[in-house]
Amino acid sequence: MISATATTAFLAAAPASSSSCTTHRRRSRLPAISASLATASSTEEPLLVRAARGEDGLPRPPAWMMRQAGRYMAEYQALAKRHPSFRERSETTDLIVEITLQPWRAFAPDGVILFSDILTPLPAIGVPFDISDSKGPVIQSPVRSEEQVRELTPIDFEKLRFVGESLKILRSEIDGKAALLGFVGAPWTIATYVVEGGMTNTYTNIKSMCHTAPNVLRGLLSHLADAISDYIIYQVNSGAQCIQIFDSWGGQLPPHVWEQWSKPYIKQIVNKIKIECPNVPLVLYINGNGGLLERMTDTGVDVIGLDWTVDMADGRRRLGNKISVQGNVDPAFLFSPLPVLTDEIHSIYP
Repeated sequence: MISATATTAFLAAAPASSSSCTTHRRRSRLPAISASLATASSTEEPLLVRAARGEDGLPRPPAWMMRQAGRYMAEYQALAKRHPSFRERSETTDLIVEITLQPWRAFAPDGVILFSDILTPLPAIGVPFDISDSKGPVIQSPVRSEEQVRELTPIDFEKLRFVGESLKILRSEIDGKAALLGFVGAPWTIATYVVEGGMTNTYTNIKSMCHTAPNVLRGLLSHLADAISDYIIYQVNSGAQCIQIFDSWGGQLPPHVWEQWSKPYIKQIVNKIKIECPNVPLVLYINGNGGLLERMTDTGVDVIGLDWTVDMADGRRRLGNKISVQGNVDPAFLFSPLPVLTDEIHSIYP
């Protein structure tokens, strides 16, 4: 995944909310959720989902890794040799299922996250992209004008059938033994690729648009927020039990700029999902989020992900006890001797 940081993530629950959850009717253009997925009771739900909802009395914090499927596994390397195209691996149902399940079979984490990419839905809204071995994602026609924003389409789920099919198979394969996680990119983070035309270290074009073409940028971000909201609903209808929102490059903005240009569009997504899918916990992760924690709580998500640069106790204090937290072992410790890694984990979660 382009946006994910390979952090070992433990999820600590906040106090449970007393509010009840109801099932809301989906809009007819979205595929209907199956009865078997819609009627699962809280007692049948995986540990990670219960922690994300803030339930008390859990036996331990659930654990998973945000980039748990991929190149460090020999099984993945062998598969990648047979299927060298990342787009093929992340857009072919049987390959998605196999890659997603590899770490679950090996380590039995509490969360099984779909093998995909935050840019996967772009062609479904009219933004084609390629992936270059040397440059990463490449968008040949960056979106920088009002006319280009108007040409963007509502999300076309026929172009994303492999996502829905994969989630349905995975939900059946996992069979309640772990939580099935879906994920999306936040509007700002997706927009950095769409505006810049690919990866960037400076974000010059999109940051300039905040001042030179603010209405164009707002139109783009709003369209992305609508599409991402519908994409989340599609993932939930297909079997995802928890959704992580990656605002990977939100941490590149000064806090007051993030407040203006990223937060409102995350809230737009959260507000819609809380109406359409009120039972599904939402996790927000921003790489380098130490300066944004208090602002992140105002988005309305259920869980805040911390990276390893934020002390867990300090993060918990700053966030308060009304929201669950996730994080935050430095991935470098995975190269340490097991006793060192164990001590580090226990220092965060005694």
